[in-house]
Amino acid sequence: MDLSGRKPGFGKQLAELHRWNGLIVLVLAITGLLLAWDVVRGWLDGYFRNPVKQLHIILGVLSGVVIALYFPLMKRHIKQIKQRPKQKGNLIFVMALLIGWLLSGIVLWQIRRFPPEWANGALAVHDLLTWFGVPYILYHSVVRLRWMKQPQRRSIALSEPAEPTPWMNRRQFLKGSLGAALAVAIAPSFFRWLTTSPGGSLSGGESDGMKEVSASENLMLPNPKPLPDSVNVVGGGARGYFRVYTVTPLPTFDARTWSFSVHGLVDKPLKWNWTQFLELARIVQVSDFHCVTGWSVYQNTWEGIPLSSLLKQAGVQSAAKFVKFYSGDGEYTDTLTLEQANMDDVIVALLHDGKPIHRDYGGPVRLIVPKMYAYKSVKWLDGIELIEREHVGYWEKRGYDTDAWVKV
Repeated sequence: MDLSGRKPGFGKQLAELHRWNGLIVLVLAITGLLLAWDVVRGWLDGYFRNPVKQLHIILGVLSGVVIALYFPLMKRHIKQIKQRPKQKGNLIFVMALLIGWLLSGIVLWQIRRFPPEWANGALAVHDLLTWFGVPYILYHSVVRLRWMKQPQRRSIALSEPAEPTPWMNRRQFLKGSLGAALAVAIAPSFFRWLTTSPGGSLSGGESDGMKEVSASENLMLPNPKPLPDSVNVVGGGARGYFRVYTVTPLPTFDARTWSFSVHGLVDKPLKWNWTQFLELARIVQVSDFHCVTGWSVYQNTWEGIPLSSLLKQAGVQSAAKFVKFYSGDGEYTDTLTLEQANMDDVIVALLHDGKPIHRDYGGPVRLIVPKMYAYKSVKWLDGIELIEREHVGYWEKRGYDTDAWVKV
C-alpha cells in the first residue's frame, strides 16, 4: 500500500478496479448458481439459502460501487484503447453485462415495490445475461492467463531452416477448445431455460404451464373429474412455466394411504381419504401465480374447493385467529389469518387447466392464494389446523416477509 499520500496513477487505478471487479463477479457467480440451479439448491438447507441471497445482494451493491468508481476513468480508458478494437469491444460488452445485472438485480431485490411484469422482465434479463456473461467471463479470464498469452518458445539454431508457420498455434487451439467446451457444456441447459423462461415457450405461444400428470410419480387414482369450465380452460390456458423449488426431496403420494384433515380449534374435526375428498364440491377460478423470486405464470385455470367452505364445514371456534397449513413433505408449513383464509379466491386446488396437478408442482392437492406470493400457496397440502396464535412459516423463519401481498 502506498503511504506517501500520492494518488495512484491511472493504470494502477484501472488495475485495482479490475481486480476488485473480477473478485466480486466471481463470488456473485458462485452465489447466483447456488441460488438458481435446482441441483445445487437441494444441497442447501433452508437456513443457508437466505444468507446466500443476502450475500448475493451485498455483492451486487458492491459491484455498483465499482462501476461508479470506474465511470470517471471511462472516457480516458476508451480513448487509450481506441486503436484496439478487440479490447474496446470487450470493455463495452462487460460494462453492458455489469450494468444489466445491476439494474435487473435491483428490481429483483426490491420486488415488492414493482408490479409482477417488471419482476418477470428483470428475471429474464438477469438470467439471460448470466447465461452469456458467466461463460464469457470465465473464457476471458482463462485466455488472459500468462501461460495462454505466451506460448512456449524453443530456441532454434540459426543454421537450421525456419519451420513453416502452422495454420493454428497453441494459443489459438486452446482458446478454440475452451470456447467449444463451454458451448457444449451450457447449450442443453440454455435451451431448456429458453423453453421455460418467463413469458412462455420458444414459439411465444400459449402453453400448459405444467408437465403432464402421466409423468407424475404420484399414484392418486381415480383422477378428479374436471368440471366443464376446467375442460374448456376458461382462462385460455396458462401463460408461462412453473419453476420447481422444494425444501425437501420431492415427496410421492398414494391414494391408498393419503388423507386430508381439518382440525384444531374447530367444532367438528374432519378427515377424508382420497375418494371422499374427490366428492367435495369444487369451483373453477382463473388467476395469476407469482413467485417472490420474480417469475409468474398467468391465466391459470384452477379447480378446487374453496377454503372458506372447508372451514365452514368444520365450524371455526371463536378462539381461532389463524389458519396453519401443513405440507405432505413433512417439513413445510405456513399461515394465513382467518380473514385472509376466507377470501373468495383462496382455494384448495386439485386441477390446473383441466388436468390433475403434477407432483412436481404440488399435486395432488395444493393451496392457491392468488393475491400473495407463492410461498403462501403450500404444495402437497394435506392438513389444516385452526390456531389461536400466529405460526411463523417455513420461509418466514428464514427471513421472508410475513406480508406476502403481491403489488398490483
